[in-house]
Amino acid sequence: MADPATYRPAPGAIPDSPGVYRFRDPGGRVIYVGKAKSLRQRLNSYFADFAGLHPRTQTMLTTAAGVDWTVVGTEVEALQLEYSWIKEFDPRFNVKYRDDKSYPYLAVTMGEEFPRVQVLRGAKRKGTRYFGPYSHAWAIRETVDLLLRVFPVRTCSAGVFRRAGQIGRPCLLGYIDKCSAPCVGRVTPEEHRALAEDFCDFMSGNTGRFIKRLEKAMREAAAVEEYERAARLRDDIQALQRALEKQTVVLGDDTDCDVIALAEDPLEAAVQVFYVRGGRIRGQRGWVVDKVEDATPGDLVEHFLLQMYGEAAIPREILVAALPPDVEALTELLSEQRGARVDLRVPQRGDKKSLMETVERNAKESLAQHKLRRASDLTTRSRALQEIAEALGLDQAPLRIECYDVSHIQGTDVVASMVVFEDGLVRKSEYRRFSIKQAEGDVASIHEVISRRFKRYLEERSATGELGAEPAPESATGDGRESEGADGPDSEGSDPRTGLPIDPDTGRPRKFAYPPNLVVVDGGPAQAAAAQRALDELGVDDVAVCGLAKRLEEVWLPGDDLPVILPRSSEGLYLLQRVRDEAHRFAIAYHRSKRSRAVKESALDEVPGLGPARRQALLRHFGSLKRLREAGVAEIREVPGIGPATAEAIVAALSGARDADREKAVND
Repeated sequence: MADPATYRPAPGAIPDSPGVYRFRDPGGRVIYVGKAKSLRQRLNSYFADFAGLHPRTQTMLTTAAGVDWTVVGTEVEALQLEYSWIKEFDPRFNVKYRDDKSYPYLAVTMGEEFPRVQVLRGAKRKGTRYFGPYSHAWAIRETVDLLLRVFPVRTCSAGVFRRAGQIGRPCLLGYIDKCSAPCVGRVTPEEHRALAEDFCDFMSGNTGRFIKRLEKAMREAAAVEEYERAARLRDDIQALQRALEKQTVVLGDDTDCDVIALAEDPLEAAVQVFYVRGGRIRGQRGWVVDKVEDATPGDLVEHFLLQMYGEAAIPREILVAALPPDVEALTELLSEQRGARVDLRVPQRGDKKSLMETVERNAKESLAQHKLRRASDLTTRSRALQEIAEALGLDQAPLRIECYDVSHIQGTDVVASMVVFEDGLVRKSEYRRFSIKQAEGDVASIHEVISRRFKRYLEERSATGELGAEPAPESATGDGRESEGADGPDSEGSDPRTGLPIDPDTGRPRKFAYPPNLVVVDGGPAQAAAAQRALDELGVDDVAVCGLAKRLEEVWLPGDDLPVILPRSSEGLYLLQRVRDEAHRFAIAYHRSKRSRAVKESALDEVPGLGPARRQALLRHFGSLKRLREAGVAEIREVPGIGPATAEAIVAALSGARDADREKAVND
């Protein structure tokens, strides 16, 4: 590892002007490319305070052995040079977008003598017109099957086309009139090319003239009593209309734009793009990126736009979820590449805002699916568990991991969660929730919940006879989801399927009798130390403990002054993060339900003279507490048994509870 001080540029050597810089490793390879409005300010920030930098940036600086730069005249030139260098050098510490799958396109090979309609993936070919991308190949084939009735363009391969010409007989599509059969000379090359151009025009959004032309021909055929031909034209019109229905109208007919949204977590980000042409969604595409550098949503959007539109066609409007830092320079660069003005903005209202929300939901789903695919791979899980064992100095891979998190609002309604991962997969049946009794801060809450869980563990082991006849510690209770301990030894032995001791009273495994290999707490050194102290007080010495701090994704071991830094691409860190995020989600869900229940109960409990029967009558009459809150005194008086004074007291109590909720929402 290199010391950044050894290659720091001399004072005054860095120019105070726009430019692009490159960090190189000892072998001379470019590992990071960046741009700056002021090279002096940007590069000095790397060398001013090493300890205050993000761990990802620290790793890049210690990997590098030198830095150089190039001065440019404007920020637009800096963007162009940054894109060129990233494309040329493929630096390992720059954000790299990769397809989360290979998306299919509908392609028309206009460069051939007899153009062919087909499904293509991968790199685009010269002389071929592309439509899409589509999410599924079958969606393309359904559309093509409908359009071939009206535009019978060739779809066969070169071999099939050549063989049909040799034998003088077309394929099946030629016999059922879904191909004009240019292979046997039914149409000339010029007539077939005209069909292909009409097909491309329809797919490009120029649909009205084709339907009008067919409707006119249908009326003319009916007028001269050619009813069979008129029926066929009617069916052709219906086929075109069904093809149009598959392309959802979302904006005005003259709207051409790309809608770009992203979803991210500390390690990865997913980007989704919807392509809108002629007001219709013509396709969508997705990317997933590993965040090997510290990047804001605006930075991710900027990197994405540079990579996506380096070679692709640029629409006149680009809607994004967050504006990039140098929006003016990026807009100017995109406008230069397009040869016309490009609008880059965040939609604020209306249909475009609604469409952006849809794309954002797709991005979140894409990221969730990516994580699920990654987590379900056996080899990846095994590598993650081994990396955790090596990083924490464990004797064996932690096959059972328990993670704990605390949730509250300003010390009220404090709850904790326990989630369980076995062999890298969730075990939701063993999740547990705790209502914290001594609300004295997160550290004290972690100590309490770990103490309660492992008191139950010792109690269960004592009940099975594993700890001899010593009295079990005082039983701990949660919210009703914790397994109750049993008195006396376990006469049933172990569950042959799970290996857990059996409770003779219930016939179910004693889940708290099975200890984890690793306890993870959401937090830094203080929370990790509190968990270790709780285990030490109970004499539990065979369970490892660590804390995962969310801000920098640092792993803290009890008693250590410095954290364990796992690589950003580490499968072990990914698994720890997933465990921590699941505990956080579970804790928040319980906290919200507890708050909701408390508000519902306390709001009506404060009304004098309102007993359980009348409370139930009120809720039954209005259906929910929300509707009751919206009701006035006259509406409440309609409930049998509620008089004027009681109705006014109910309105006053619910109004006070509503104000308290608003105050809590602000604090959230």
